[in-house]
Amino acid sequence: MPWSLTVAHVYGTAVRIHVTFLLFLIWIWAAYYQQGGAGAAWEGVAFVALLFLCVLLHEFGHIFAARRYGVNTPEVTLWPFGGIARLERIPEKPSEELIVALAGPAVNVVIALVLLIFLGGHVGMEHIESIENPNTSLLAKLAAANIFLVVFNLIPAFPMDGGRVLRAILAMNMSHAQATQTAASIGQALAIGLGLLGIFGNPMLIIIAVFVFLAASSEAGAVQMKQAAQGLLVEDAMITQFETLGPQASVGDAAEALIRTTQKEFPIVDGATHLRGVLTRDAMIHALQAKGPTASVLEAMAEVPTVPVRSPLDRALKLITESGAPVVGVTDAGGRLVGLLSPENVGEMMMLRAAQPEGRFGPWAKKPAG
Repeated sequence: MPWSLTVAHVYGTAVRIHVTFLLFLIWIWAAYYQQGGAGAAWEGVAFVALLFLCVLLHEFGHIFAARRYGVNTPEVTLWPFGGIARLERIPEKPSEELIVALAGPAVNVVIALVLLIFLGGHVGMEHIESIENPNTSLLAKLAAANIFLVVFNLIPAFPMDGGRVLRAILAMNMSHAQATQTAASIGQALAIGLGLLGIFGNPMLIIIAVFVFLAASSEAGAVQMKQAAQGLLVEDAMITQFETLGPQASVGDAAEALIRTTQKEFPIVDGATHLRGVLTRDAMIHALQAKGPTASVLEAMAEVPTVPVRSPLDRALKLITESGAPVVGVTDAGGRLVGLLSPENVGEMMMLRAAQPEGRFGPWAKKPAG
């Protein structure tokens, strides 16, 4: 993930810290310093570090539960607002997703219980409300924070665990796609409610509401795309009319092609039409600014994966997601480039299929880029 630092590998999972989290630590240090000096500042940083250790353990609760069902997790990233574990896929059975979703909050329950026992049960939410008060017990704040994490994560809205719990329960009585759409709609309604509450006094709720609303929309869209791709091949959705550039082309040549066409990505192919890489519009503009129009496209292009033309479409979409590539190249049996595939043209295919009463897909599957 861009702007993140890998700090460890735990049982095959990379632990990353986003740079914004480091900035968040600096802000915490400054906030505590203003109230109690250097000693309070370092105690504040220690509290946040321990809190995010609990967040990391929460994510590994999900990770180890998912691994039980054969689902690997390439990485987990810590952000200022929490942690995100990137599972290779969602467990297929609703009961499995339910267990994976509940495993994270269960870790925080255990941590909170251990701390409560140690503190004799004298912990209330006032400890998390006074998080910036250097006179509040660090362990009491940590126990209260874990209780808050459990409650917050079980809100039935994506991407919180509660949203996945709700989907798993709904999926026991309806299709996975319908369950996702229903859970996403409920999550969006809750996000609107949080946003309204934020208007009347807590701006942070507005930020959370926007994040939840967009995440719910993204989750629903991803599942719809996956469902639409099932049973189809890459050739059913790929772009076949596009302009290519040769290895000898310059960035200036690419800029002219950008103006002349509606493409955003230009494949670089050799004389045998084998894909060398893809030059994106953003990379092209950056190269023009840094090196000028005479720079070679080979210096600015990025390598992208390729898939055989007869590959299942859902596997190709998974490859796009995992690689983070803007497009993937589609090749024939001889390794020659015959098409391009991107999430955008798959989305267009979905709309066209949905617009037809009988659900058949017409000959416009092979459409110009753009």
